[in-house]
Amino acid sequence: MKKIVLNLFLLVIISGLSFNAFAQKQKVIFDCDLGGDIDDAYALSLLIASPELEILGVVMDFGNTPKRAQIACRMLYETGLENIPVVIGRKTEDTYYNQFYWGEGFDKIKPVKQGAADFIIEQLKKYPNEVILITVGPVPNMSDILDKEPGALKLAKHVYSMFGSFYMGRNSSPIPANEYNVAQDISAAKKFASSGAKITYAGLDITCYVSLKLELIELLSQRKSPLTDAVVGLYSLWHIGANAKPEPVLYDAVAVAMVIWPELFKTRKAFVKVTDDGYTVIDESKEPNCEIGVTINTNEFLNKYMDRLMKQNLMRK
Repeated sequence: MKKIVLNLFLLVIISGLSFNAFAQKQKVIFDCDLGGDIDDAYALSLLIASPELEILGVVMDFGNTPKRAQIACRMLYETGLENIPVVIGRKTEDTYYNQFYWGEGFDKIKPVKQGAADFIIEQLKKYPNEVILITVGPVPNMSDILDKEPGALKLAKHVYSMFGSFYMGRNSSPIPANEYNVAQDISAAKKFASSGAKITYAGLDITCYVSLKLELIELLSQRKSPLTDAVVGLYSLWHIGANAKPEPVLYDAVAVAMVIWPELFKTRKAFVKVTDDGYTVIDESKEPNCEIGVTINTNEFLNKYMDRLMKQNLMRK
């Protein structure tokens, strides 16, 4: 028996692989509002460039979800990942963002016909306690899931969510804010926060620190791969918007990184509730119902992020 194990070890070393290569991939579902702020595109890029993950679906939430889906379909197609389902969540408005031009008219692959809530419930039931759900936008899809099946989110192995502001607000302000993903649908946010699911929040406390410097954006533009070309193209459309800044904050990519590189973060357990005006408030007198991110190793995150995007070689075969 020892000889067999030794031979297997030598085979692995000789072939240049590690035992991690045989590890089962982590199943994930990504729920996002792609096409508004640019951070969703950076987050999706990190997700699809991470071979340790098995993406069960990319789900659009909030706003003009059909137009958001066209961006996701094109990005997956051009990187050879068109087998990943794109799912359209409930459309809540008709706003047309500049990034939608990048996906306009793309029809080589199309979203699945199944609705977002039904798709996520189906996957969670198919793989109970195996799926990590990542949400990086407002949460009407989560609300729809809870309306259909109140206990469904408890089937997730874990939920990571770019959601809330606990000790810090926008632009590193010491005053917490009513964070966008909460404030856009407060009723849905309340239901989500009280769902009983195993949730870790990547709030403004850790996400607002992480901006992509111009020199790193330039490096991505020089890489000239299908994935980096997609991100750079979307960035250029976002950058001409009225509210855009030259160096985007990678809010949503931080939530993805909590799954891939948990060693970069410190979290604490807390009881969080959502107020009527969209604030996420900690009640220290109650038993915790979640975890919240409190610190991030920003420099190491950016190093790992750039390494992952620069060294991937995703393309159509």
